[in-house]
Amino acid sequence: MLEIAIPGAEPLRLDHLVADFNGTLAVDGELLPGAGEALRRLAEKLALHVVTADTFGRARDALAGIPCELAILPEGGQDSAKLRYVEALGAARCACLGNGRNDRLMLAAAGLGIAVMQGEGAAVETLLAAAVAVPDVNAALGLLLYPRRLVATLRT
Repeated sequence: MLEIAIPGAEPLRLDHLVADFNGTLAVDGELLPGAGEALRRLAEKLALHVVTADTFGRARDALAGIPCELAILPEGGQDSAKLRYVEALGAARCACLGNGRNDRLMLAAAGLGIAVMQGEGAAVETLLAAAVAVPDVNAALGLLLYPRRLVATLRT
């Protein structure tokens, strides 16, 4: 569990990290440099989940050696499927990472929604649904590895 006290807000009590794969943890089906090591470190504090359409068919291989649950979703209704996945875990106890329009619902429902903008960009609806927006996955994972960064961003 990861507990983060945010001045002027309810403390975050997180048990899960739920992340999109392509556009968030990976580009063109390849895990981004540094993401694997950061995920392994976070697995000591949070249960890791990756939810994806697996557009390039590489998620399982790319995530080999990373202790995470992988959920490959069918093409239709991915936004609702991701939301249901997070709700089943207890949305308030989840940190969620995503960039696509199909990530907006899970980011909005999560205890902590983080929008990631990389080479694919990020959907405007997803940016607006997130509590925090960052330029890349390593910045997103760094917020969880070094929670004082979140405090500086989210305090009121």
